[in-house]
Amino acid sequence: MRVCQVCALKEDHPGVTLDADGVCSVCRLDRVGDLLENFSYTQQVHDEFTRSGPNPDGPYDCLFMYSGGKDSTYMLDKFVNEYGKRVLAYTFDVPFESTHAADNIVLAREKIPATFVVDSDDDNIKTVMREVFNRPVAKPGKYLDEKLPCVSCRTFFVIRAILYAFRHRIPYIALCADPQQILTMESDTREVVRGFYRTFGAKLTDTVFQGEAEQVLFAEEERLPRIVFPFVAMRYAYDPDRIVADLKAKGLYDSSPLETHCTLFPLLNYYSFAHWNCMFYKLNAASRRRAVHRNKHQDRSTFSITFPRAADLPAIEERMKHVVLDIAEGRGEPEKQQHELVDLFQELGATADAARFVAGGFLGMRTLAADLGIAL
Repeated sequence: MRVCQVCALKEDHPGVTLDADGVCSVCRLDRVGDLLENFSYTQQVHDEFTRSGPNPDGPYDCLFMYSGGKDSTYMLDKFVNEYGKRVLAYTFDVPFESTHAADNIVLAREKIPATFVVDSDDDNIKTVMREVFNRPVAKPGKYLDEKLPCVSCRTFFVIRAILYAFRHRIPYIALCADPQQILTMESDTREVVRGFYRTFGAKLTDTVFQGEAEQVLFAEEERLPRIVFPFVAMRYAYDPDRIVADLKAKGLYDSSPLETHCTLFPLLNYYSFAHWNCMFYKLNAASRRRAVHRNKHQDRSTFSITFPRAADLPAIEERMKHVVLDIAEGRGEPEKQQHELVDLFQELGATADAARFVAGGFLGMRTLAADLGIAL
């Protein structure tokens, strides 16, 4: 199996090709045109939002998608206490939410003077997850196909937020994707909905959104909320470690990024290994290697999970693949698997407590899959 000489993406990674010199299409910047077009639109909407005055149609200037993770907690604090925006902090209560993220939400409610609202729809988001995990994959695949379950889950609750803002005439939706995610996320409200229709078809889409999603497709442009990515303004200064340190100093965060990851994290890795021969965060790890290759002295991170320079990422990925697939098949000894997973996550920079917490989720992967009706 050939791998990219720069970033170590494998030649069978979905949407990626290697040239005769062993350099992948991502490192060759083959997709840079599409990414820059999306970035330009995102920057335009952000600039428009920062210049905008109070919403004349209601009490809130924006619906802020708040998950309890470090990025959304950091920006919620800024929106309310520095930017002076009238914020409706919207949390979609995902049934796969980490207990650590839930604890952070409690801290934010106590310390940040925003209006908080919780939305939920367990049955329909589980329906979407069953569909995406159980459907056959189409090879050779498109860019980001290894992340399809995660993207689909996120898109589901983004559309829920769009519909909430649409009903309540809230003009902007703040979505705290990190700078790398921003480049690959759809930023046009109507296109978010169209994308879900393309992925899941009209029947399932109309069922899980009770026919409301179609309203977005045919609404007047000025009635549609616009999606704002706050971190586009600090893309050159994004530092996840500093963000965590700042939040902990304010008493707004009491965990780590791995601990606030949703409980589907083990199944997301199973999906990417089983279908695409890579770990879930392979693109993130490849991006880190690419950045270091270009500037060995640069320590800036553009994504939420950092990867230590000393980590042997290809070796870690191979070890993780074996233990994840063994757990999925019911092979091996749980005690040894836990020890291996704890070692792996500590090599990726997790604390001992965080590594044990995440490893426990992986060991419970078969039970979680059975509860959701997902076939391993």
